[in-house]
Parts: sequence; C-alpha cells; structure tokens
Amino acid sequence: VFPWAEVRYGDRVTKVPLLKNMMGASTAQKVESSVQHLEYAFANGFNTVLEKRQKKIAVIKGNGELHELLIGDFLRTVKENYFIGPFTLDSVATNPVKTNFDLQKYDLALIAKPTEAFTDAEKQVLDQYMVNGGKSLWLLDQVNIEMDSLMTTGEGLAFPRDLNLDDLFFKYGIRIKRDLVKDVMACPITLATGQQGNATQYNQYPWLYAPAVYADAKNPIVTNLDVIKFDFCTPIELLQNSIQKTVLLHSSPYSKAVGTPIPVALNMVAERPEPASFPKGGGLIPLAVLLEGQMHSVYENRIPAFKDANFKSVGKPGKMIVIADGDVIRNQYDKNYQPLELGYDKWTGKMYANKEFLLNCVNYLLDDTGLINIRNKEVKLALLDTEKVKEKYTFTQIVTVVSPLVILGVFGLFFTLLRKRRYAR
Repeated sequence: VFPWAEVRYGDRVTKVPLLKNMMGASTAQKVESSVQHLEYAFANGFNTVLEKRQKKIAVIKGNGELHELLIGDFLRTVKENYFIGPFTLDSVATNPVKTNFDLQKYDLALIAKPTEAFTDAEKQVLDQYMVNGGKSLWLLDQVNIEMDSLMTTGEGLAFPRDLNLDDLFFKYGIRIKRDLVKDVMACPITLATGQQGNATQYNQYPWLYAPAVYADAKNPIVTNLDVIKFDFCTPIELLQNSIQKTVLLHSSPYSKAVGTPIPVALNMVAERPEPASFPKGGGLIPLAVLLEGQMHSVYENRIPAFKDANFKSVGKPGKMIVIADGDVIRNQYDKNYQPLELGYDKWTGKMYANKEFLLNCVNYLLDDTGLINIRNKEVKLALLDTEKVKEKYTFTQIVTVVSPLVILGVFGLFFTLLRKRRYAR
C-alpha cells in the first residue's frame, strides 16, 4: 500500500500524503489523525495545481542568513504556490529609501537565522515594512553555538549573539532571551561509541538541548501536527502591549532556561536529570509566537536612521511569527549535496513535522485562511474501546459474527417458507 495520492491538472502535478505517521502515537491515534488531515491534504493539493501563483515572498539576505542549500527543500516546496525572490539589504547603505520602497512590493519577508547584526538603517527598512502591513517570518538564534562544530570538536562555548533587534521586538511586545532551553523531552542524536571489529558502533542518546516540541495550541497553524524538532533554542518572553500574542509552540513542563555563556559538550548525553531538579512552576517556555495587530514603529518617538518622506509611526494591521531557533527551517543534505526533505534527520532516521509547521505559518501569514481553517475541523471516529473488548471478548464475537448469521438464517428460512406457501396454491 502506497499512502499517497497524486493530483494532476494540465502539466502541474503534486503529491498528497494520506497517512500521518506520528511518533509515539498508537494505531488508533494515527488513523484518527490521518482521517482528520485528509480534507486539508486534498484541498491543499487542488489549490497547488489549480491556483496561479500571485503572492511574493522575499528571502532576506545580507546579514549572514542560512545558505539556499540549507533551506532548499522549504523553498522548493513553497515555490509551488508562491513566487520567491532573494532580497538583499546591502543596498540600504547607499539608497535606503529605494530599498524600503522595493521591499513593500513583497507580501512576506522570510528572515532565516541571521548571524550578523542589523544596522539601524536596515532595521528601519524592516520596521517600516511591518508598519505598512507587511507579513514576516523570523527564525532567530540569540545564542551562538552550532551542532556541526560540536560534532567535530566534541565541545564548545555557547555565548550570546547580538543582532541589534532587541528594541524592535520589544516595541512589538516580545523579548527573545539569550538563554538556552534544556528539556527532558528531547530529540535523540547519534554518536559513535566504539569499534566492533572493523565497524564503528553508533548509539542514539537524548540531547537535552534539542527539545521535541508537541503542539497543543488551539490554532490552525499547529493543529494536528507531529513532533517538531528544535536545536539550541532560546526562550521568548511576552510583554504587555496592544499586540495580540498567541504562543504556537512551547517546551515541555520539564524544561528550564540555562544562562549563557556556558560550555557545551557531547558527553552531556550521560546526564539524566530528575524532574525535581527543574524549577517549580518552570517549563512551558514559549518558543514560537504569533503576533497580530497594528504595529507601532520602533522609531515612533526616536530620530529615524534615515529620512523618508513616507515614514509612518503607526500603520496598517500586520502579522508576524517569531521562532526562537534558526535551525527549525534548516534541512540536511545527501552525499551529492542535494537537500533532503526538511524535518528528516539522516543520522537517526526520524521524520519531524518542521516542514508542515513552517508551510502552515506561510499560509496563515499570507491570508490563505480558507485553506488553513480546514485544519480546525475535528473528526471523531467511533473506535472500539480495546479494554471493553478484552473484557467481553466472547460476547463481542457473538454479537459481531454469530448474530448476523443467525438473523440471515432466520430471514432465509422465513422467506423460503413464505415462497412455498404462496406458490403451493
């Protein structure tokens, strides 16, 4: 059985997944989740092949963002429904007004893991884009530590990273802290543990700095999602202002924030922290937040970085999603340096829901609400209670197997006698 469907229209074709293989779920839960996902999956497939691309996504460049190869699978999937174009902020230094004007032509700005600080002029361009009703998806690392280098050296130092965006997000109503989230509900990593003959032995260990996040928010973006993998993520603090904030993803109850700078080593996989070691009332740390409302410019009561006749301190209602981990969008690649599917970990063989989550974010921000609201529908299947079946196994067999045969036999006998009586005359 191949749990896929193929939707074709003209020369356009797309695949529709029919089965959601959720990690840790029972067979009944997988069936119910798959049935609940079916309408959205087909609606999205029809939309992909029927609707022409209209809206445009700007992939922001110029501040050390992830290379296209590392977000290749996400871009390859998104371009089926939207136009995509790189947008560098380097031109801000020479002509910030024109850069600001050009960015307004895009419907969504994607900022994927910048590593270099934004200048005040670059920040003003992004700020004015939001104030004018633009949508943005931010994936940020506020702590400098990479898993690739850690695998090479075995240890490293996690230290704060300054992107010069603190005042921008503070104005919008959030603060991204420079701590690391440590979670008992963790994704595994694969490490070499020794030799057996000429073969290297590998084992998997839970890595506490890679939270396995289960979505439970009542929002169509995260409805019916499987586990999402984070890596060296940081907490998001919600502040009081007029912007509506919705926590989309958070850590487990058994998690805590660890201050930086801090040494990190692979031998930490031997740690087995007790739940009692976590602070009382801790856990459930926000990791991804949706912000909706009328944005106020960070330069509302300040001198702007550059003069712009079209500067606005308060503008149209806008939407943005901030994810406190830049690696959520990062895909691995094969030996030929081709992007693997986003969410697939080739070292452990596990598949996470990072891709589905990010695609939902894009659909929501670009107002494809008719499509994404289908995810809010709940389908309750009338499945048998396995415990009651075990208790009344013989009775259940009689009711489900013997009873229909008896009823059929009685009906057949009655029908035969009726025919004989009618035609005997």
